Amino acid sequence: VQLVESGGGMVQPGGSLRLSCVGSGFYFSGYDMSWFRQAPGKGPERVSGINAGGGSIWYADSVKGRFTAGRDNAKNTLYLQMNSLKPEDTALYYCARGTENRMRGQGTQVTVSS
Repeated sequence: VQLVESGGGMVQPGGSLRLSCVGSGFYFSGYDMSWFRQAPGKGPERVSGINAGGGSIWYADSVKGRFTAGRDNAKNTLYLQMNSLKPEDTALYYCARGTENRMRGQGTQVTVSS
């Protein structure tokens, strides 16, 4: 099982980023997937979950209305569109198989700063 994230970077407050996560080594289309983040000195926070078919998506209150998750099962890819970014969104973002963060990628850093 391999999960590889990309798309992170540094952005000013109010800016946008689009993260991607490509899965391999397992039947991607058959699994619910999640996005987590972990800020320095804090525990992991699950920010979004999407079911296997992509028709049901959950968001944490902290990102609801600003982040949009999606997936393209034909490309084994999970997405997270992040708009109206805030400094408190600064964290390492990673995707995970299922609803827990046991099977996860290495992550991509997102830094929101002026």
